[in-house]
Amino acid sequence: MNNSADLLKELRIDRSAPPPPPSRRGLWIALAAAAALVVLALIAWAVLGRSRGVEVQTATVAAIGNGGGSASVLDATGYVVARRMATVSAKITGKVREVLIEEGMKVEAGQIMATLDPIDADAERSLATAQAGAARSQVESVRARVEEAEANARRLSTLVQQQLVSKAQYDEAVAARDSLRAELITSERNAKVAGDRLRIADIGVDNTIVRAPFAGVVTAKAAQPGEIVSPLATGGFTRTGIGTVVDMDSLEIEVEVGEAFIGRVQPKMPVEATLNAYQDWKIPAEVIAIIPAADRGKATVKVRIALKVKDPRIVPDMGVRVSFLEASKPDQPAQKPGVLVPAAALSTRDGKQVAFVVNDEKAQRRDVTVGRSLGEDREVTQGLSGGETVVLDPPAGLADGDRVRVVVEGDAESEPASE
Repeated sequence: MNNSADLLKELRIDRSAPPPPPSRRGLWIALAAAAALVVLALIAWAVLGRSRGVEVQTATVAAIGNGGGSASVLDATGYVVARRMATVSAKITGKVREVLIEEGMKVEAGQIMATLDPIDADAERSLATAQAGAARSQVESVRARVEEAEANARRLSTLVQQQLVSKAQYDEAVAARDSLRAELITSERNAKVAGDRLRIADIGVDNTIVRAPFAGVVTAKAAQPGEIVSPLATGGFTRTGIGTVVDMDSLEIEVEVGEAFIGRVQPKMPVEATLNAYQDWKIPAEVIAIIPAADRGKATVKVRIALKVKDPRIVPDMGVRVSFLEASKPDQPAQKPGVLVPAAALSTRDGKQVAFVVNDEKAQRRDVTVGRSLGEDREVTQGLSGGETVVLDPPAGLADGDRVRVVVEGDAESEPASE
């Protein structure tokens, strides 16, 4: 009985005893979860929270001038062209044996640029030489027979007068002489034809040599040894030229002026030209002629302009911008030069013409004063400077100080804008 009571006492819960110590495992789990949430928040802020800027396309502002002492009455764009340029080809179809030119090489008039395989031409000349020799031999043979026939006719003439031979024999000798004389004329003409044929064969041999038509610079090399060249476009792998030669002294500028402004242009008018490649270099020029024909589709008239400076930096097909000048009046101050920007860089905000300049990856709003329209460009007389970078087609929500990123059209990757 006592043993049962003792066992029951052992099963009784002692509520006065201190509670067991709590486990720290849950605390560590909570701390780890909190830290993970903080890290995820930082990553989300870095990826999504930080602004990467508005993607924009840009263009560079081009400075224009007016030469100080003269005012520009009209600006236009065009290209440098060569009035004397030739794609040199052979006069005959043949295989190229040797090419003696390279791009950028200077050549003189008559200088050999290439040679063709002369096998066929040499064979033709050898045959013509043999035929000319045979014709000359034939002439000598007939001439000897004519001399013999003439002597025989003279001898029979004397005998006929002495009645030693019949008149028929004499007439026969005279007929033979006249026949040989006609044969001699024919032989001489055949010899002349053979000589002409030989000279033509010599020309054929000379046609296998391609020479420069004038002094200039080689701008293109179009053929290689072993290729077939032909003066006619036959298609396939046949070349139509050996190379292109440009007379650098014949370079000039061609621009197209709108019909509405062509009245401002006059022959001998002073012009200031600026190459797109060298925008700080102002080249003096003057109007050569106004082509008396208009382009119906573009409503423009072509104007030829002579360059007064010869420089190796000026090459054909360079883009150029020209300003047609007039002498400034003594009481009229010189016009301050402006800049040219694409029309897409200008927009209207709050009733004002504005442009956005990219500086340190941020857009800066500039109020501008717009002047003349020059094709797809606009003249800006105030608000912008040459060399600055402007935003093309600025988004409607773009504001002063917004962060921007410059992207190149057609590229998937973008890079931050730099000043």
